[in-house]
Parts: sequence; structure tokens; C-alpha cells
Amino acid sequence: MSKKKQKSMEELLEEALVPEEEQPYKVPENWVWVRSGHVAKWGSGGTPSRKRLEYYGGDIPWIKTGELNDGIVNASEETITEEGLQNSSAKIFPKGSIVIAMYGATIGKLGILGIDAATNQACAVGQPYDFLNSKYMLYYFLARRSDLIVLGKGGAQPNISQTIIKDFPFALPPLNEQKRIAEKIERLFAKLDEAKRLIEEVKESFELQWAAILDKAFKGQLGTNDPNEKSMLETSNDIKEKDLIPKEEQPYEVPENWVWVRSSHVAKWGSGGTPSRKKVEYYGGDIPWIKTGELNDGIVNTSEETITEEGLQNSSAKIFPKGSIVIAMYGATIGKLGILGIDAATNQACAVGQPHDFLNSKYMFYYFLARRSDLIALGKGGAQPNISQTIIKDFPFALPPLNEQKRIAEKVDNLLSKLETEKDMVLEVEEKFDLLKQSILNKAFRGELGTNDPTDEHAIELLKKVLKSK
Repeated sequence: MSKKKQKSMEELLEEALVPEEEQPYKVPENWVWVRSGHVAKWGSGGTPSRKRLEYYGGDIPWIKTGELNDGIVNASEETITEEGLQNSSAKIFPKGSIVIAMYGATIGKLGILGIDAATNQACAVGQPYDFLNSKYMLYYFLARRSDLIVLGKGGAQPNISQTIIKDFPFALPPLNEQKRIAEKIERLFAKLDEAKRLIEEVKESFELQWAAILDKAFKGQLGTNDPNEKSMLETSNDIKEKDLIPKEEQPYEVPENWVWVRSSHVAKWGSGGTPSRKKVEYYGGDIPWIKTGELNDGIVNTSEETITEEGLQNSSAKIFPKGSIVIAMYGATIGKLGILGIDAATNQACAVGQPHDFLNSKYMFYYFLARRSDLIALGKGGAQPNISQTIIKDFPFALPPLNEQKRIAEKVDNLLSKLETEKDMVLEVEEKFDLLKQSILNKAFRGELGTNDPTDEHAIELLKKVLKSK
């Protein structure tokens, strides 16, 4: 029987190298483009039968694609037994192996094993050869993840196979350059991560500042109050001595020329309704119809749906005027607020307050925004509390002189606007972090991080050594 003819180094290199016309981009002279199947030993895992309890709960870590974190994987949610390993296609891969999710919602997610572990069958696992730095390999596939996923086959949910991965072009530098690149990426990423952490702290401080502004506003602590202005008790015929809340029931102290009243005395309250969904002619008219999901803690100028005059007349829906304050009474949006920028109807989950002439609508809106949690705390029901019109009407309301209401509303507007501008600037910077990371990765694998040493031994020599050993 004749022996199989051994391939020459030229033939082996021809199989391993990527032809120039297929190379994705240019790399330094001492790098080489090679198929990924020639830089690592590839395999995949398996899932022991779920019907056999004795296959699970052992000492062998078993990684699923959902646990891949684009970084080092040091633990697994589940473990399997030696019996589970032997009776399935699962196998143990060594620490340092690179794991790629081949399909499903996590397609393209990556991990580098920080422990010896088995994986499920949705994971492709590459054990890098001696001439390949595992961290470099991880970052390379991270940099080119989108290119790899694009090659996936299937319908709406593409799959990448081991065949696709093995054929994927891999930019291979000399070993020392691989280490320098991996180390520089880690240093740069660490700086970006620290900056991101600081930005998270800044974002938290915005929330605290926002709450502090509103808290001070309705305690008369924004520096706008004029003690010489007369209280609403003296200037308005609508507020009587009997309407005032006794001192022992007042939530906190306010300036002497402010008064505490029930919310029923500062606005006319009502709620909306939903025209029958069975009547097509009730919808698509000229009347804006607001639902609680559209409340945005700001001005509501449009509605997702409209109703007709007929729909209005044949339901409990009613039109509320521009400037009315809308509060979601129940459901997932409980406590959400809006101020109508248009005349509009609402559904029945909305409580709507039309402020009296002596009440500034913006002041009223900000007041309920400031005290939202206190209002929700009064809600009744089980896990999902409801606040009713009765609860809202009975809620204590801090009422300053009208001019002070206007000054407070204007100052809160101004302070929150500045805060929002600052927050937008911070968010804009935060959005650039992922772009910066991708930019670093793109430069790294083009030899543009300033780490390449042209005197390093050519990467093809590394490749020849492994091909010769194989």
C-alpha cells in the first residue's frame, strides 16, 4: 500500500495563506494574512441530556453562550459531571481558549477561558497554537466581529459555523508584536473604562441635582420668594380659611406667605375615557387622545391616536384645555406626568387637573413632579398600587403667591434646562466610548498603534514552524 504523499511547505503555505486579492486590508510588511483555521485548533461543545440528573452538578464548569462577556470567563452558571462529559459531545477546553457564540441572540459574543471548561454546542472554541497570543486572538475577533457575523448563513437569525470561522482571514504579526498590541489595547481600554466609570458618577450626580432643585423649589429655598407679597389667603377669593391644612398635617415648613391647601382647591379635576374599540368610526378624527404611555414628564404636544366627535360623545372621554396637568393613576406608568401643550382628550387612566386662575400651570406641574414618590406612596392595591382622583384631590399642595409661582417655575425651567444641556454633553461623550474602542481595535490590527517593530522576525516564519510540526 503506497504512502500518502507528504505536502511540501509551499503547498502547506498556499492552503494557509490568504491570497492578496482576498486580504481585507494592508498590514505591516512583517505580518501575514492567514486563515483562522491555521492559527488555532477549533472545536465545539455539547449538552449532556437534561433528562439525566446525574450528568449535572459535578466539578466541570460548563459554559453557555449567554455567559460570554467579551472578556475573561472565570466561572460558569452550571457544571457537569465526568459521566455527563463522557456521554455527550461536550469536551474540556484549556484555559486561554477563545470562545465564539455561533448562533442565537448572542451570536458573535466572545470570551477567553480563564479556567479549563466545557461548553455547549453553540460555542466554537479555538485553542491558539504556540505562536499565537490568546489575548491578541480575542481582541482580533472582537475587532472584526461584525465582519464575521455578516458571513453567517440563515434567515432572520444568521448562524456562523466552524467552517466559516476557520476560513476567516486572520492578521498575524510576530509573537512579540502580538503581546505588545494586546498589552496596549488593555492599557487604553482600562483608561476608557475608568473614564466611563467617572461619567456614571456624573450621571448619578445629575439625578441628585435634579431632585435637589425640585426639593428646594417647593420649600421656598430657591432665593425667589418676596416676603412682602401677600399670601393667596389675602389676595384670592377662591382660598378660604377653612380650606387650609392644619399645621400638624403639613408635610414641611414653607415661607410665611405661602399656604398649605388640598389639591382639590387649586384645580378642577377630572379623568378621561376610551371610546369602544369595536366602533371604527370612533377613531381617526381630529381630537387628540392621550394615553398614559405618552406622558413624558414634560409638555405633550401630540398624540399617537385621535378620536372623532362621535367617539367623544359616546364615551366618558372629554376634551381638556391646553395647560392642564395630566397624572397617570395606575399601571406601569403610575405617577408619570404631562402638561398639555394642546387641547386634548385622555383615557380613563389619566387624572387631569385644570389649574384655577390663581395657579400657574408650570408651577403645578413641577410641584407634582417633585412630590411624585409621596403621591405614589399613598396608592392602594397590591403589587401594583393605584392612585385615584380622591387621593390626588386630598394631597397637600404648597401654594405661594401667584408671582412667586411664576418666578419658581421660570427658575426651575432655567436650572433644569442647564442641567439637561450638561447631561446631554456627558451622554454625547459616553456614546463615543464604543466608537473609541472600535477605533483602537481597528488601528491595532492594521499595525497603527505605534507598537510594530519592523526588525521582528517575519510572522511567516512562525507559521512555517507550526505547519512543519503538523
